[in-house]
Amino acid sequence: MTSAPLDLTSTSRTALVVGATGIGGSALVDQLVSEGWQVLALSRRPGAARDGVEWIPADLRSADDLRRALGTRHPTHVFFTAWARQATEQLNIEVNGGMVRDLLAALSHAPVEHVALVTGLKHYLGPFEAYGQGPIPETPFREDEPRLDAANFYYAQEDELFAAAARDGFTWSVHRSHTVIGHAVGNLMNMGLTLAVYASICRDLGLPFVFPGSETQWNGLTDMTDATILADQLVWAATHEAGRDEAFNVVNGDVFRWRSMWAQLADYFGLEPVGPGAEPQTLETQMAGMDDAWARIATEHGLVESNLSRLASWWHSDADLGRQIEVVADISKSRLAGFGTHHRTVDSFTALFDRYRADKLIPAA
Repeated sequence: MTSAPLDLTSTSRTALVVGATGIGGSALVDQLVSEGWQVLALSRRPGAARDGVEWIPADLRSADDLRRALGTRHPTHVFFTAWARQATEQLNIEVNGGMVRDLLAALSHAPVEHVALVTGLKHYLGPFEAYGQGPIPETPFREDEPRLDAANFYYAQEDELFAAAARDGFTWSVHRSHTVIGHAVGNLMNMGLTLAVYASICRDLGLPFVFPGSETQWNGLTDMTDATILADQLVWAATHEAGRDEAFNVVNGDVFRWRSMWAQLADYFGLEPVGPGAEPQTLETQMAGMDDAWARIATEHGLVESNLSRLASWWHSDADLGRQIEVVADISKSRLAGFGTHHRTVDSFTALFDRYRADKLIPAA
């Protein structure tokens, strides 16, 4: 099944991108601007000025601030790409579900036609507190799997989306990504930049480039999501009939094994790849105490960011690469509905690394 695009002229399309400075949000803003949309970019702090983008600083955790920021705005499409990590899943539910609820309530006056929500594969794997520990669906994960019998802030976000759609009459889509890699700094979950920084430190200090994860991940099949793929699917769902009122997995379209990918990443940086040990040799352990080393590297190479904590999210990459289960998402649903964008994941990594070097986030070759 395929569908034609809806009749949307550039003058009638105003997108509100929530989390516009994050990995997915940044790529989405780029795509929307390139396609002629007017973009309202909401984030805690404004990004760089650019044509076609109006920055809206706002605190997503404050209903009052959202009403202040959005009370006079009239977006036709809303793309929610933000989240705020909390200490417990109950707090994740309260905070992240509340952000979706309060933002959509602040837009109840607006002519919103469609709202897209970005979540992820914790929909199938469970929350951080019980990640992959209970019964989970068989891979590849499919969108029609029932929810797990566990508290999950993704479910809370979906429920707030569905309730607002029923109240205000807009259509919706949910996009379940897997380990998004893209161009952003200061993001809590950026494996692309994390591995680039790790490799750069290994090269500078002559350290082995050790895979920090489990033997299961080293040998098993997996997949990932390029931020540009996510952006493309978000826009597709918002502008095609087949994307309305549906949930879609979103990954690059290829599958790979880390034992092969790790060798390709090592080759890019001129390193020798080393496989996993009997127990994961985590990045948090390997990179402990490297803040001063990175500050020196940044100074010597004229890099734009000397604060290691703004570049590397060791904990998140450790969580993904240390899993003891196979994680693969089925994307047949979106393919059959007409979404056909495809990337090779190794190309996603190397294109990112090239961009990081060009932007002086990591040392040049």
